[in-house]
Amino acid sequence: MSRTVAARTALAAGAVVALVATATACGASAADDKEPEHRSFALAGRTLTVDSDDSALEIVSADSNKAGRVEVTRWFEGSVVVGKEPKVTWSFEDDRLTLRLKCSGVVVDCAAKHRIEVPRGVAVRVEDKDGSVRARGFKDALNIRTGDGSVHVSDTSGTLELRTDDGSVRVTDSSGALKVRTGDGSVRADVSSRRVSTRTGDGSAHLELSAVPERVESRSGDGSVTIALPSATYRVTTETGDGGVDVSVPRDASSSHVVSARTGDGKVTVRTAN
Repeated sequence: MSRTVAARTALAAGAVVALVATATACGASAADDKEPEHRSFALAGRTLTVDSDDSALEIVSADSNKAGRVEVTRWFEGSVVVGKEPKVTWSFEDDRLTLRLKCSGVVVDCAAKHRIEVPRGVAVRVEDKDGSVRARGFKDALNIRTGDGSVHVSDTSGTLELRTDDGSVRVTDSSGALKVRTGDGSVRADVSSRRVSTRTGDGSAHLELSAVPERVESRSGDGSVTIALPSATYRVTTETGDGGVDVSVPRDASSSHVVSARTGDGKVTVRTAN
C-alpha cells in the first residue's frame, strides 16, 4: 500500500512540475489578444490618476473627438491551471482610473496591457505597482511612480517627476524640468530641460543636454555618472568614493549654470556634448 501511495504521489508531483514547466515555457503575451476591449470615461477635472497593479501602460496625450473623455484600450491574455479563472477589471471614479489584474493559483500565466489616451491640457499621475510605463506628448505635468518596471517618456514639455524602485528610466525629446529617482536601475536622458535632478541607488546615469541648463544635479550610490553639456561656462562640483573624475567643460566658480555630479562607486564625467 505504501509503495502505491508513494508512486501516486511521485506521479502527481511530476505532473505539477510538467505543468509548471509548460506554462513557464509558453509565457503569456498581451499582444496575442487580437480582440482588445475599449472603454471611454468622462473626466471632470484637469488631473487624471492612473492606478494599476500589474499591467504594461502606454499613456498618450491626444486630440480626441470626445472632449473631456479618457479613452482606454485593453489587451489581455491569461490562464490558470489550478485556481480561479483570471480576469481584468477597470473602474473610474473621482478622475481616478483603477486597473486590476486577478491571476492566482498553482500554475498561472497572465499578461495585460492598457493604452490610455488623455485629452490635451490634463496633468497625469501614474501609480503602477508592477509593469512598464511609456508616455509621450504631454505639455502638462506628468508624475509616474512604479514599483517594478521601466519608464520611458518622450516628446514632453511639462514638468516630469519619475520614480521606480526597480527599473530603468529613459527620457527623450523633453524640455520641462526633470526629476528622476530609481532604487535599482539606470537613467538616460536626452533633453533640453533647464533643470535636471537624478538620483540612483544602484545604476548609472547618462545625461545629454541640448540646451544650456540652469542647474543639473546627478547622484548615484553605485554607478558611473556622465553629463554632456552644450558649449558654455559652468560651475562644476564633483565627488566620487571610488572612481576617476574627468571634467572637460570650461569652469567658472561664479557661473550661473550649476552642475553637480556625485557617486559612491564609479567614474564621473562632465564633458561638452558632441
